[in-house]
Amino acid sequence: MRHVFTCVAASALLAGFAGFAPAAHAQEGAAQGADLFTLTILHTNDFHSRVEAINRFDSTCSAEEAGKNECFGGVARLASAIRMRRSELDAAGRPYLLLDGGDQVQGTLYYTHYKGAVEAEFLKALGYQAMAVGNHEFDSGPQSLADFIKNSGGTPILSANIVPDYEGALRGLIQGSTILEAGGQKIGVIGLTPEDTWELASTGEVAFLDAVGTVRGAVTALTAAGVDKVILLSHSGYHRDQQIAAQVPGIDLIVGGHSHTYLSSKEPAEGAQKPEGAYPTWVDSPDGGKTPIVQAYAYGKYLGEVTLAFDAAGNVVSAEGEPLLLDHNIPEDNEFAARVAELAKPLEEIRNQVVAQAAEPIDGSRDTCRAGECAMGNLVAEAMLARGAAQGVQIAIQNGGGLRASIDAGEITMGEVLTVLPFQNTLATMQLKGSEIVQSLESGVSRVEEGAGRFPQVAGLRFTWTRDRPANEGRIIKVEVSDDGGGWKAIDPNASYIVATNNFMRNGGDGYALFASNAVNPYDYGPNMEDVTVEYLLSLGEAYEPKLDGRISEVK
Repeated sequence: MRHVFTCVAASALLAGFAGFAPAAHAQEGAAQGADLFTLTILHTNDFHSRVEAINRFDSTCSAEEAGKNECFGGVARLASAIRMRRSELDAAGRPYLLLDGGDQVQGTLYYTHYKGAVEAEFLKALGYQAMAVGNHEFDSGPQSLADFIKNSGGTPILSANIVPDYEGALRGLIQGSTILEAGGQKIGVIGLTPEDTWELASTGEVAFLDAVGTVRGAVTALTAAGVDKVILLSHSGYHRDQQIAAQVPGIDLIVGGHSHTYLSSKEPAEGAQKPEGAYPTWVDSPDGGKTPIVQAYAYGKYLGEVTLAFDAAGNVVSAEGEPLLLDHNIPEDNEFAARVAELAKPLEEIRNQVVAQAAEPIDGSRDTCRAGECAMGNLVAEAMLARGAAQGVQIAIQNGGGLRASIDAGEITMGEVLTVLPFQNTLATMQLKGSEIVQSLESGVSRVEEGAGRFPQVAGLRFTWTRDRPANEGRIIKVEVSDDGGGWKAIDPNASYIVATNNFMRNGGDGYALFASNAVNPYDYGPNMEDVTVEYLLSLGEAYEPKLDGRISEVK
């Protein structure tokens, strides 16, 4: 499985069809020969329960947005794209596999209500041939993952580095690897789960082994079994995948997940999503060749498609492809759309579910939360801080624009919480220096005159600011961090702090560029922000009393 990476690519590996053709093709007339075996990999990752179509914010697409052709993804559209590509590849006599990089679950009411049964049903119905275990598959514990595997209809659910509790629910259910057949060839597929999943989810007695050593051993075992084509289905993140590729020989392709990375070799259109790297990304491997890595963002917005060409010795000659954007140009499959509509009916009851009580109205108005301390901002930020306490979180920052409504006194329903937090953002954590936090707060108050959504709502931190100075020129006057004794101390510019925010901000949204560029150990920790808030309200055991305590003060 030595990789022979050359500038010569396989000839017209993907013919494509109108509206569905991959943007990158192999070089015409190159690398021809009867001894070449070509294999197409269709792949997804980090679906996160986006059963319904999503909008540009990755949340559920509204009827109004659908009317404007602004929806992406959804199971019905994904089913249509997979069916069409399969039909094209079958007609051309080209073998293929359909794989998923993990984190099928967690992120919408479909998971909250059905606990993975819906995602497992569609995994089976769409004909996936293997899936990696992601960290979020453990969010509701090992038994929930066991149920997911049993409901997936025999789809191999893979992780070579999981050591299950052999007396527990997962005993005998997770395979380290599987051997699939395509075009008369044996293809080994290895699964990989994040090594720190035990810190990220409810894993019980399950243990997680080192990725590099585990993959090296799995490749060796497949080679000994006579398999000379190996794919690593890795829910480890783009950067970790590059490290694995650089240290483990014999991997022909890494299909990634976990980091929600969009890769593309196309020049992005104006306003379009910008890729973090090339599709595929090539990494020098220890055997002197190169290993290609692919990933297809998240939430079912893209269907990844890469075609490998192997020579007679099983060496990779080329890898070509491009993720396919699942936009309005791809029709929804009627049968799948009908099933989604049926599954959605009970969710209306959830939206009306009473989850807590409010002693007084909780102000989440746009005018308040984008210009100063607001009661809803305090609630959500305190909920983030409490949810991240076990991970050592010291500070929470929520953008005021992410708070979309107020809540009246009395019963609080899940529908109201979802109205306040409609974007299906997840809790994210990272480490930042004190100076970077101060600079981020400067950006946060820089456009208050415009009512911009970046205004920071905080917990574990308080600050004083003024609008009498030019934007980004010292509007932040004082910043203090809560200490262990319940007091406050000045933020240390050189100290590192663990910060909780939402994944939109963590990726640089609303002007928080330093969150994306300077964060150490950033991670979209999960669960969803609405679930974090409800969990916090329930933990209080009594009606929530909104509060303003002066944590944000403006000097005029």
